[in-house]
Amino acid sequence: MSGLRALRPILALYFREKKWLLYAGMLLAGVTVLAGILLLGLSGWFITATAIAGLTVATAVVFDVFAPAAGIRLLAILRTGSRYLERLVTHDAMLAVLASLREKLFRSWAKPQAAHDLLRRPAKLLFRLTADIDALDSLYLRVLVPAGAALATALVCAVALGLVNLWLGSVVGISLVITGLGLPLIIALQARKPMRKRAKATEALRARTIDMVAGQVELIMAGRMDAQTHAVQYADEHLAKADDKVNRLDVMAGAGFGIASAALLAGAMVAVSKIAQNGNVSAPLAVFVLLVVLSAFEPFAALRRGAMELTRTILAAQRVGPSLETETVDFYKPQPPQDGLAVEFRHVTARHEGAGVDVLHDVSFSLNNHEKIAVIGASGAGKSSLLALIAGELQAKSGQVLACASTLLTQKTELFQDSLRDNLLLANRQASDETLVQALQNAGLGEVLAQMPQGLSTSLGEGGTGLSGGQQRRLALARLFLHDTPVWLLDEPTEGLDEETSQDVLQSLAAMGAARSFIIVTHVRREAMLADRLIVMQHGRIIENVSRQHPRFAMLMDGLRT
Repeated sequence: MSGLRALRPILALYFREKKWLLYAGMLLAGVTVLAGILLLGLSGWFITATAIAGLTVATAVVFDVFAPAAGIRLLAILRTGSRYLERLVTHDAMLAVLASLREKLFRSWAKPQAAHDLLRRPAKLLFRLTADIDALDSLYLRVLVPAGAALATALVCAVALGLVNLWLGSVVGISLVITGLGLPLIIALQARKPMRKRAKATEALRARTIDMVAGQVELIMAGRMDAQTHAVQYADEHLAKADDKVNRLDVMAGAGFGIASAALLAGAMVAVSKIAQNGNVSAPLAVFVLLVVLSAFEPFAALRRGAMELTRTILAAQRVGPSLETETVDFYKPQPPQDGLAVEFRHVTARHEGAGVDVLHDVSFSLNNHEKIAVIGASGAGKSSLLALIAGELQAKSGQVLACASTLLTQKTELFQDSLRDNLLLANRQASDETLVQALQNAGLGEVLAQMPQGLSTSLGEGGTGLSGGQQRRLALARLFLHDTPVWLLDEPTEGLDEETSQDVLQSLAAMGAARSFIIVTHVRREAMLADRLIVMQHGRIIENVSRQHPRFAMLMDGLRT
């Protein structure tokens, strides 16, 4: 029952987004199935009636072949047309709904510390966004649509056969509902455990494979590539075992539907033969009844695949459902400080989510407009957490953070397998090509751009493949320049770059940041030289705050790495 409750928000979103299209798809599926059943029954009736009428000249002359033939053509056209429209409508509706689901899920992740979570578990979140969302389409296409068509078939068949014989129609209708829905329910219950194992094994295999491919350099250097390979093989073996159990259940389910259909048809044949012996039904009508019963199980058999995948659908709903229940994400944004200041901390204490200790303790300082501050200190002193508070990635536990709009430049440059233009437009969607080119020139990539035959349309490989490490960092600078914010937050911007590239990057920062305030977290002297003031942090506290004019400034600079 808890699993079925997990489907409620998904169903609510389905019918809130594309209600009439979803209903239309179910209606068209029912029309398609019924048209096919009636087509088969009418064709059998027509062939039988034509054969009997041809036994004598008198009956052959008066027999009307045009009306049944027209009916057969009409049903054939109706079945083909409704099938086409059903596929068109249902898939169009589901693609729109799944796109909306992905957008809502992605927006639910767009919250403070989201980038940290994405980097920590990229495979897991990618699985949520792709495989889990894809699994939810079977709820409509393989459960709701065939179930609606099957129930409509059972009702129409019961009414149609009831006109021939009340008891026959009632028994056939009840049998269709009990057997046709009972078998999928049994299948779903039996498949619950192997499908759960299959879903978990699939996710484990995908995550471990992604980790192996993305981290192959680190794994080889650490001597863990063989262990990771064995972990991938282990997940693959578990997936194969789960697939084997699922396939066996699928074969058994097919056999069950075949037996049920044959049993219903055999029972109908016995009943119809007795009714015909009493003279209450003609031979063509008897054939019509038998062919209707023969095809009545078709829509119920279509539920087999949906029943098999219902556990996977429920697991996907349980994973993504909580993220979809929140319509909007409450973004934390620091309030602006008083005039003349860009940033102000007032007795701020902060702690990361899930941490047992505070990362900052009673921190107070201010950053004036157009001022540059370098924050130095040992690793773990709280420097990056200071930037996270200003950027809104972390919320203060106590105290007050006041800050103007800011842009954070981290040590890691995230580039995507897309064009150079689209990688830049992530920073400013409204920027023109001229603005993008100017940003690249300001970042020192003008000559590189000129050497690219396709210019801004040049495609980058995954992670920025095709650019050197220095060029990737310059591209990150170009993004920074495209953000029109008064405060820049720089976390070791030249870390890992050679001396010449570092100097070029720092010159670009100094030139473009002259009219802005920025805070630069650093361990090296060349970066700290941009600062008007040095702040020294230790164990989450500010222990020194020194301006450039103070003699202590030079002493602190001498203590930094060159």
